[in-house]
Amino acid sequence: MAKGLDVGTMNIISAQQEGNETVFVQQRNSFVEIEYSDMAEQMLSRSDVLHIRKDDKVYVVGDDALNFANIFNKETRRPMKHGILSSDEKSAIPMMKLIIEQVVGSPSHPNEKIYFSTPADPIDSDLSTLYHQKTIESFLDDMGYDAEPINEGMSVIYSELADNDFTGLGISFGAGMTNVCLAYYAVPVMKFSVARGGDWVDEQAAQATGTPVDKVTSIKEEDFELDFTTDVGGVEGALSIYYENLLDYVIENIQREVDEEDVEEGLDVPVVVTGGTSSPKGFTKLFERHLEEANIPFSISGVSHADEPMYSVARGGLVAARSDEEQPQQEADEEEAEAVEAED
Repeated sequence: MAKGLDVGTMNIISAQQEGNETVFVQQRNSFVEIEYSDMAEQMLSRSDVLHIRKDDKVYVVGDDALNFANIFNKETRRPMKHGILSSDEKSAIPMMKLIIEQVVGSPSHPNEKIYFSTPADPIDSDLSTLYHQKTIESFLDDMGYDAEPINEGMSVIYSELADNDFTGLGISFGAGMTNVCLAYYAVPVMKFSVARGGDWVDEQAAQATGTPVDKVTSIKEEDFELDFTTDVGGVEGALSIYYENLLDYVIENIQREVDEEDVEEGLDVPVVVTGGTSSPKGFTKLFERHLEEANIPFSISGVSHADEPMYSVARGGLVAARSDEEQPQQEADEEEAEAVEAED
């Protein structure tokens, strides 16, 4: 057994193989604080609502947090910001630990391999991802796993480009960051992140329209489409404007990084986009159009969207973890075969 884990700003998702199927477990990476009472805690426990109590407060965590926030007219709080643990949120670590425990469960055997996603250091910010990475690794090791970080963009390559020998450009449009990785036969040639993603789009649209951020997020997740036929003065019109700005920003940085890394011009690679922020209908066509207009010094054979964009990063981690667990067995089988051959 092995597992993959997508540690996302908006959602935390695990993946594991059960028979011929990949099974995903997901929780929203958020929480809301409510006043404690014996009755409230009893009702939460009876209803299997994920929560913890601390002093005179109860924290509702995960998928139920958004529902409680709407009921009590409160904003949800987030353990992560810009793709890493939030330094502004004092409760970030216990909340993250609870959600991760709920999503991955106990290991099926001691030192079960698990690969968890981690962003590259953003090129447009002084943020460092090291503390975040080591903290998540510590959580998982304490639970009995053998945890390994995997670059989020590389995880997309593992998930979506097996049929192309793990060669191509993988882009994960997450909530806190956008991660980019160019790989050639599973070897990363270029990888970076920018500190803009779905949260940035939501925050800009909220500020422009005077709408609460949680409301903007709900509108985006329900039935928002990038068709540019919506009223420019409304929330959907603002979302369209800032989505297009995000795509231009990501492509500009791809051009810059390709030039700095001196990537070979003769490459002809596919591009795959994934992540929750890429979910709106029309996203891939819009991205492809903007990419065609850009001056990228290598050929692009096509742009595709992951079939399950929410699960792509977790699935890539699972592919890496299973490969890692199988490697010692393959080596043992090879050694045994060599020994038998030597005896003959």
